[in-house]
Amino acid sequence: MDYQVIVVGGGHAGLEAAFASAHLGMRTLLISINIKMMGNMPCNPSIGGSAKGIVVREIDALGGMMGIAADHHYLQMKMLNTGKGPGVQCLRAQQDKLEYPKYLQNLALSCENLTVKEGIVNSLIHDENKVFGVRLESGEEYTADAVILSTGTYMESCIFRGKEVISEGPDGEKPSLGLSPYLRSMGIQTYRLKTGTPPRIAKESIDFSKAKVEPGTKGKLAFSFMTDKFIPLEEQEVCHLIYTNLTTHQIIKDHLDDTALFSGNIVGTGPRYCPSIESKIMTFKDKERHQLFLEPESRYTNSIYLQGFSTSMSKEIQELMVRSLPGFENAVFLKYAYAIEYDAIKTEEYEPTLELKKWPGLYIAGQICGTSGYEEAAALGLMAGINASLKIMGREPLILRRDQSYIGVMIDDLVTKGTVEPYRLLSSRAEFRLLLRHDNADLRLTEIGHQIGLVKEDRYQRFITKKNNIDKVISILESTYVGKRPEVEEYISSLGYNELKGGILASELLKRPLVKYSELSKFIPELQDFNLDEQTIEEIEIIEKYEGYIIKQKKEAENQSKLEKMLIPNPKEIDYLNMNGLRLEAREKLNVVRPLTVGQASRISGVNPSDVSMLILNIKKENKHE
Repeated sequence: MDYQVIVVGGGHAGLEAAFASAHLGMRTLLISINIKMMGNMPCNPSIGGSAKGIVVREIDALGGMMGIAADHHYLQMKMLNTGKGPGVQCLRAQQDKLEYPKYLQNLALSCENLTVKEGIVNSLIHDENKVFGVRLESGEEYTADAVILSTGTYMESCIFRGKEVISEGPDGEKPSLGLSPYLRSMGIQTYRLKTGTPPRIAKESIDFSKAKVEPGTKGKLAFSFMTDKFIPLEEQEVCHLIYTNLTTHQIIKDHLDDTALFSGNIVGTGPRYCPSIESKIMTFKDKERHQLFLEPESRYTNSIYLQGFSTSMSKEIQELMVRSLPGFENAVFLKYAYAIEYDAIKTEEYEPTLELKKWPGLYIAGQICGTSGYEEAAALGLMAGINASLKIMGREPLILRRDQSYIGVMIDDLVTKGTVEPYRLLSSRAEFRLLLRHDNADLRLTEIGHQIGLVKEDRYQRFITKKNNIDKVISILESTYVGKRPEVEEYISSLGYNELKGGILASELLKRPLVKYSELSKFIPELQDFNLDEQTIEEIEIIEKYEGYIIKQKKEAENQSKLEKMLIPNPKEIDYLNMNGLRLEAREKLNVVRPLTVGQASRISGVNPSDVSMLILNIKKENKHE
């Protein structure tokens, strides 16, 4: 074999896949259409957001690279949902659209075990049983033990603006032509999906006095648990907030025939949770306005990203729409919005390891899996790179549980429930979101990253030190009575609480909403030796203040894990269509998904509790026969 792993596509998924396999010692080849566009951000110039920010921390905890890259050269760092509970709080960073990909490209081109090559893959090399290489448009061939397809939105991609249809990839790049029909010739099912991007407007043409300033969040905030340098808030860029108006809405309604979305040109399904502005206007007809964020794209350009204004209208109508917005009366367009349609692989085609069911040796990652978003793509790339490498090494695959990570939630949703639209992670998708917090991603996943081999020893020891400090501090808090000391009484009284009636554990006192560890620790000499950072203190406070809720969710997760531990024997060969006691719908759904565990089977749409009971009964009968 020329290589051990070949990665096709240099977007967020492809880079994480290539880094993971290379860092695990695999001889890796990354093939990109354009090296200068690797790590590009063709849509929003940001990393993170609701649930997504937690995913970036999970990628970092496992040993991935997105968090490290996102902490370099960011324009603004913000903590979202601070008025809500810790289960939904997460980071979002405005990235420098020039610096972010440049940083990743430099890492890739200097990475040990990683070779980067420009080219377009249009077919695969395989026999009847296994994929073991790729073939380029140029006729060049490369072989490997595993191939990872991370083609993003490039496969058979088309750009739409009004009635204009162009065979083109994002940001004017070449599309990937030929690979998708070749996959179908191999019996792999594909389907069309759609996404889009808003216009970019020249900063100097906008009247920002008509917009509300949206600053970042003060504090030492970072995606990577290894980041020690932070950009002060006063040196960060600001975003702005405006709203659409009835004039904007009427322009859109008057020109619906001009949009590719409503004219019938687009057949692919778009993202439900990130719709075009015309979709929002027609879906929510009673709303008089929709919010739009004005986001700078780089320190080195004058480009402003009009977040929330994705459209497939023609250029002429886009100008009317944008200039109806407050402050945009004299808007100068740097780039017009567009919709993009592309091919993805149906979710029933791949395993939780992201390996194709019918084709061992072939993995997929990113938007080809049916997802949307840089963060989802990077997470899938990381997992594909890990699992392809583990298989080559003869080791067990890594399949994360739903109570372990948002990454586990996403992959389980895809392979178990499927999707007909670009899948986007949301905190509401996680039933154990209080366990899957922003602050504890390292406690959940660093040990796993170390066992795999991506988290190296120096980082692991730093993690162990933090974990030990948290354990020791909590032990002290849960064993120390602060009593009715005058200084404690004075502090409690200053917060508006009633006088303490007797001795009370420090941990119980910390559970009170207004009590802060930084103040309480002053009254406990044993805690003075711990030099804790802001993030660790926050984690300790969350563990104590939400202890009851956390314990409850852990018990629920343990109950679910009993079904997860019930493996289905020979999942690829089991005859669901003739299994006794199952309803017809359940037989059909189980036959398509082919779950690995009873727990996974229980989450399949169309499989009800009685079907699960019959499945368990059939498994027990089968085991007795063996």
